[in-house]
Parts: sequence; structure tokens; C-alpha cells
Amino acid sequence: MTQLKDAVSDLEAALRRLENSVESLTDRHSPGRIMQAEAEALRRDRAKLAEDLDASRARERELEALADEASKALGVAIAEVKAAMQAQPQNT
Repeated sequence: MTQLKDAVSDLEAALRRLENSVESLTDRHSPGRIMQAEAEALRRDRAKLAEDLDASRARERELEALADEASKALGVAIAEVKAAMQAQPQNT
């Protein structure tokens, strides 16, 4: 019976050493995993920012086109008002 107890004790000790070794390896590789996770988060953030920038540039182009249209319409309106004022007889 003592041989069985000794064998169980040896097995438990071996398992503890294995667990400690695995923890040690995990601890040494954790910074790498953390850095990889942070790098992946930065890549996702960069992709989102690039997408937002593209959307902003598209909106800027739309607004510039609308501003050009408004400017042309205003120019036409000013010309029409000037023409109407010149067509009216002067009362002096």
C-alpha cells in the first residue's frame, strides 16, 4: 500500500511541476500576447479611422458641390436683380 501512496505522491509532485512549468511558459509569453492584442486593437482603430476619414472626405466633396451650386444660383439671382433695377425707369 505504501508503494501506491508513494506512486500517487510522485504523480502529484510531477503534476505540480508540470503545472508550474506551463504557468512559467505562459507568463513568459503573455507580454507577447498582450502586445499582439494591442496591435490588433490599433489595426482595428486605424481601419475605423480610415473609414471615417473617407466618409468625411466624401461629405466634404458633397458640401463643396452644394456650395458651388448655391454660389452659381446666387450669382444668377444678383444678375437678375441688377437687370431688373436697370430696366426700371429712374424717378428723379
